[in-house]
Amino acid sequence: MRIGNRLNRMLWAGLVPALILLGACESAKKEQPAAPAGQPSLNNPSSLNAQAPDVYWTKFDTTKGSFVIKVTRDWAPIGADRFYNLVKNGFYNNASFFRVIPGFIVQFGISADPNLSGVWHDADIQDDLVKQSNVAGTVTFATAGPNTRTTQIFINLADNRSLDGQGFSPFGTVTEGMNVAQSFYSGYGEGAPMGSGPDQQLIQSQGEAYLASNFPKLDHIKSATVLQSAP
Repeated sequence: MRIGNRLNRMLWAGLVPALILLGACESAKKEQPAAPAGQPSLNNPSSLNAQAPDVYWTKFDTTKGSFVIKVTRDWAPIGADRFYNLVKNGFYNNASFFRVIPGFIVQFGISADPNLSGVWHDADIQDDLVKQSNVAGTVTFATAGPNTRTTQIFINLADNRSLDGQGFSPFGTVTEGMNVAQSFYSGYGEGAPMGSGPDQQLIQSQGEAYLASNFPKLDHIKSATVLQSAP
């Protein structure tokens, strides 16, 4: 559902509100230098349009260790392509796991650079059909409603099949390091406005500087890469 013209985005799962927040701040949008014609650039979302392989793996090196995501393009081809381009071009590097709810999800995908957050704020992609259930270990784009996926991702830490009927379409699964995903710091709890954890609008507008000052215990991604072959 949409709340506050995309500033607050939330999901209600079962009887308990479960936020999949994708807040944004228009003030983070700034002019970025143009990349040479035809060259993919994070500053130009439309230039990151490569089709992903039918199956590929990504490795995330984090402050708690590494984990591997196997992506099967047939599950959710539009989401798989977006994720491939983001990882390949370094979008997730240095970003924090800003929302960790034990027994539910771990969420990331707001750039460490607030300028990039502004660039990608409106880079929505169309929905994929839900072909796979949101069981533990699956990886899915966060959303604010129909056709609003951009860059934020969550890993299901439990059986969250209740999300299937709300349009959340898994595109991959954690095949190595699920214990790492389950170990990220969760002490700050749910994010604002439902809890006292990180405010996504402020992450969008201030980047990692906001998190480092106010939530220094958060774990973060050191680097994310597309692997050349199966691990």
